[in-house]
Amino acid sequence: EITSLLSLCGGQFSGEQEIRVNSPFWVLSIPSEEMARGLMERTVCAKSIFELWGHGRSAGELYASLKNYPVDKMLPYLQSNSTYKVHIHTFNKTLTQAQKIEKIDALEFLPFKGKVNLKNPEHTFWILEDYGMNPNNVPEEPFHLYFGRWIADGQRELIESYSVKKRHFIGNTSMDACLSFIMANHGRVKPNDVVYDPFVGTGGLLISSAHFGAYVCGTDIDYNTIHGLGKASRKNQKWRGPDENIRANLRQYGLEKYYLDALVADSSRPIWRRGMLFDAIITDPPYGIREATRKMGSQKETVKSVERSTENQIFVSSNYHLSDIFFDLLKFAAEYLVMGGRLVYWLPIYRPEYTEEIIPRHPCLKLISNCEQMLSSHTSRRLITMEKVKEFKDQDENSYLLDGQYMPYRGHNSFREKYFSGVTKRIAKEEKDNQK
Repeated sequence: EITSLLSLCGGQFSGEQEIRVNSPFWVLSIPSEEMARGLMERTVCAKSIFELWGHGRSAGELYASLKNYPVDKMLPYLQSNSTYKVHIHTFNKTLTQAQKIEKIDALEFLPFKGKVNLKNPEHTFWILEDYGMNPNNVPEEPFHLYFGRWIADGQRELIESYSVKKRHFIGNTSMDACLSFIMANHGRVKPNDVVYDPFVGTGGLLISSAHFGAYVCGTDIDYNTIHGLGKASRKNQKWRGPDENIRANLRQYGLEKYYLDALVADSSRPIWRRGMLFDAIITDPPYGIREATRKMGSQKETVKSVERSTENQIFVSSNYHLSDIFFDLLKFAAEYLVMGGRLVYWLPIYRPEYTEEIIPRHPCLKLISNCEQMLSSHTSRRLITMEKVKEFKDQDENSYLLDGQYMPYRGHNSFREKYFSGVTKRIAKEEKDNQK
């Protein structure tokens, strides 16, 4: 998410950045405070950003580092007519008030000239201490210490304010608000973009993009979901109400002006005029677990159904293999994304068989990131972000079929069976353990 947002703000993520996997603190090189603020106006992963004045592996190293920090960079924030506050944050450890005061007093060598104001200071400084990730083995002294000037907080409050629990219209697979915003950030969604979701469902992914000022639209094969009809997904509610639909969700958050429309359509069949229409495609295809993988039946099946039925509206569905869903999605993105536009989607994985080779590819799309979210001990899903780097030509349409690596992708089709075989084994093991 940070990498995508830095590129959206005009910055670049350097491979030399100090990123420790087992630490909640990152040290980034960002060219300006304006860019840092732009980053924090979007991120839901990062909590806060600071201008780093000093850091070390011990208190002595931290103080030495602070003494070497240029005084001319400090002075604008330490003037006698200003107010300030020093805050201490410890990760994986709780300090007493006396310990906090002792650590703050140890910074008296810094040239603070202003007055302390704990309620509404002009400048806030933070001491950040990292005691590792293991709550069962907390060290006496921190592994790393940092001191810096607070610049801005991230947008983590969006997770609560857009919570699915409070949403007007939800379904069985409505996307968690945090993940929705992460996906929009991976897609580098910006004001006046057009964002499309081919498996729109109840429109949860449209909301995060609309929040960032993009115009949103989607399609889904389920007539009832698009029109807000049928059985409700909410507990203790039998049927959906008259105003439970995607438009009502966007209206709930004051975002209705960004809603273009949602259509009943089969994502495996083309309905759009040819050309580059979308700035981003952000979606969560069905895996066959909570929602069926369906597409329209063949013409032959439809004709047979018409002969047997007296109703006006005929809809015949057939199985839509997972591998076909993803290849159709990549082919669609390659054709309909603008150059530099992004495709962001979830790919379900059976972990014992996972390798990088099973990530679907397309010659027009470059893989940007591949992030894992664990679902169980044996399954997970990967958040795949791809960027359009080559103009789509007719010969690219079925290029993957000629690729010798195509066969490994077929394994996605058995994801449902593997998922439920794992569940069955777990239940059997629990029953066996209970009998003991």
